Amino acid sequence: MKNIVILISGGGSNMAAIVRAARQRQWEQRYGARVAAVISNRPDAGGLAFAREQQIATDVVDHKRFESREAFDAELAVVIDRHQPALVVLAGFMRILTPGFVARYQGRLINIHPSLLPAFPGLHTHRRALEAGCRVAGASVHQVTAELDFGPILEQAVVPVLPGDTEQSLAARVLTQEHLIYPRAVESLLRAGL
Repeated sequence: MKNIVILISGGGSNMAAIVRAARQRQWEQRYGARVAAVISNRPDAGGLAFAREQQIATDVVDHKRFESREAFDAELAVVIDRHQPALVVLAGFMRILTPGFVARYQGRLINIHPSLLPAFPGLHTHRRALEAGCRVAGASVHQVTAELDFGPILEQAVVPVLPGDTEQSLAARVLTQEHLIYPRAVESLLRAGL
């Protein structure tokens, strides 16, 4: 079985989209793959409840309990490795990972970012796109490298910037596309034999 481990920090809407796609598109039967665990760095992350409702194993590695990023990443890796992951999926996981952690999961660590990378890596992407006068925005699924929001792009979706858009309205439109492209990117990796 190819185990998928999803990391979240909040509501987990992209995680939920992947879980639903896995069930609807029968990943277990077609690819021998399943979402095996959802792990959060925040005990109050809303997505944990959804995962539990779906009978998916959950864990919390609270980053506030660790004195360094390296110590947190080391413990996170221990918890992830319990599930023998074929793929580690960052779905709104709001932690910058150390190069050692990234290297450990090289080639099987992916992320989604709410911009058309390489434009606007990091935070406040929608505000920055609006301030720059962009006509389009979007989302990118990419392999994770040691450089923030910079890795081979697996999928992108383009969303028009409309007159009168706010950060919130643009973010909401981009998020609907994230929920489509992230499961599609994961399934493409599974289809390719991961």
